[in-house]
Amino acid sequence: MKKLNGPGKDFSALAPLFSFAWRLLLALSVARLLLVAWQWDRVIEAGMLAPVFLQGLRFDLLLLGMILVIPVLAFPVLASNERLVPVWRFLLRVYLPVMLVSAVFMELSTPSFINQFDSRPNILFVEYLEYPREVASTLWAAYKIPLIAAVVMVSTFGVLSVRQFKELVRVSKATGVVRAAWIFPILLVLCVGLVRSTLDHRPVNPSTVALSSDPMVNDLALNSTYTVLYAIYEQRHEDAGGFRYSEMTDQQAEQEVRKSMNIAAADFTSDSLPTMHLQRSGRHFDKPKNLVVIIEESLGAEFVGSLGGLPLTPNLDALSREGLWLTQLYATGTRSVRGLEAIVSGYTPTPAKSVVKMPKSQRNFFTLAGLLSQHGYHTSFIYGGEAQFDNMRRFFMNNGFQHVVDEKDYADPVFVGSWGVSDEDLFQRAHEEFEQKGSDPFFSVVFTSTNHSPFQYPPGRIEAYDQEVNTVNNAVKYADYALGQFFEKAKASSYWDDTVFLVVADHNSRVYGNDIIPVERFHVPGLILGGSIDAGEINSVASQIDLGPTLLSLIGINAEHPMIGRDLTAPAMAAVPGRAIMQFNSTQAYLEGDRLVILQKDLPAASFSYADGHMIESSERDETLINRALAHSVWSSLAYQESLFRLPPKDLEVAGL
Repeated sequence: MKKLNGPGKDFSALAPLFSFAWRLLLALSVARLLLVAWQWDRVIEAGMLAPVFLQGLRFDLLLLGMILVIPVLAFPVLASNERLVPVWRFLLRVYLPVMLVSAVFMELSTPSFINQFDSRPNILFVEYLEYPREVASTLWAAYKIPLIAAVVMVSTFGVLSVRQFKELVRVSKATGVVRAAWIFPILLVLCVGLVRSTLDHRPVNPSTVALSSDPMVNDLALNSTYTVLYAIYEQRHEDAGGFRYSEMTDQQAEQEVRKSMNIAAADFTSDSLPTMHLQRSGRHFDKPKNLVVIIEESLGAEFVGSLGGLPLTPNLDALSREGLWLTQLYATGTRSVRGLEAIVSGYTPTPAKSVVKMPKSQRNFFTLAGLLSQHGYHTSFIYGGEAQFDNMRRFFMNNGFQHVVDEKDYADPVFVGSWGVSDEDLFQRAHEEFEQKGSDPFFSVVFTSTNHSPFQYPPGRIEAYDQEVNTVNNAVKYADYALGQFFEKAKASSYWDDTVFLVVADHNSRVYGNDIIPVERFHVPGLILGGSIDAGEINSVASQIDLGPTLLSLIGINAEHPMIGRDLTAPAMAAVPGRAIMQFNSTQAYLEGDRLVILQKDLPAASFSYADGHMIESSERDETLINRALAHSVWSSLAYQESLFRLPPKDLEVAGL
């Protein structure tokens, strides 16, 4: 074989890198083209057709620089010496195909993720990988054909890539020390330049492509490998309570939040816990009522007939006329754990993970269970799936819950799906648990799971809304059927007259839209009923964080607690505009009446008006509301970081009991 000299010898060792570069850029460009074709209407409406492709190439080159920096750093050592060239060949033969196949896999995963979360894969993608059994069963049940197709495509592409790179690497020759010495700095500067992609003080990041009000369309200008890697980077380099949207001081935030609670100064009871206060119940009973919180999985207002949605919930619609119906209730987030932290703890959302999963909240963090257990209540969490999912069991058992029921505790369930036993089984077990309590007070959180992809439920229970069996609409209808069955039993039970029930969703099934934050997709049902609850409606804006204080009032408990939510039944609240706080990925919204503030990382706060499901940007900044929104975002992070959201270590002093 003829020995290579000159430029051919210089660059034969680099040929696999050049080959990898054009293959990666081509694969990402084709994937982006297909995504744009799929989301054409939203891309055009956002005016983002050119930016998606131009900025897309920029971020694809950024990813290329990130991937190539490893072989570039190894180049001057491994590719310069004949003895070490075999190691160089081995590195490229393994590393380059793996990186290429991984990038293609991420792009193939993107459409399903957009369908579910209306964004490219982010930190949620990584978090779900912690639960392979649930994820695998869900994918197989709901996306069997796309999953098989993706596996075949990735496998085929992987085999071809390995073969092609094996041949390219085989002819690589040592460059020599001198040639490597002058080639290396050029390659390194090129990689760094691609990764920074700018001469500005800060390198580019996802904020660079935040050019429209549609976050999903902005995401199309990125690539999914980058969005996941950047999400991991953010997660590991932010403070424990999440990044802050403002430089507002802790003291300013505390003062603004306390003011917004609409509580008399004399009712604040702690110097060290800023929001600790005495809440006096609006009712008095000889014996406080039991409390049952039923959290319906993924039940957005769009599925509830009484809230203007599809006719899928006849039982909930009928029950809404028998209890206290919250017509403008908003979830705090898009994940179950976000809803759980708001409903069970009254904790406001942050850009970080839910406190259900955060380390500093695994002990001595406030929950209704922790409070009510000090009042003699037996506390429990009843779930149809595996309670360790999303760290629920640990968080609950360490923070006041005394008993957990999960999938393994059902002896003979009528139906078991990917996410556990059916809602029928769940409610039957809950009913049995409550009947056994007799006269002992109890608090229980009952968390359903049927209305979760892949939407599996027992046959023969409902008249299907859709012809296809396992759809979200049919699952909602079954979930409503099971809920109706439970309340038929509850009304005839020994515990009905002594119990207050809350039925509420954790979040919507899908949160998507072409606004910066799709506020209407956070709209969820909320119903409080029981033998002591009169029928009525609360039509002001409300948040899941308001549910805890409201329930304490309705069961007749006077107590000290740190929740900043409001008792929605208090007469004074009628004169105060309702408000809701919503977290959508790294964006937070603060809605007060029909005024809205949007907080985004590294961008100034923006003011909007909100009506009929639409946001209209205001011509002038609402500084008062912006400060209020910023204060609540700062407070959420501060309360976690400084362990301020807890009960005092001393025994709770309860007024009037």
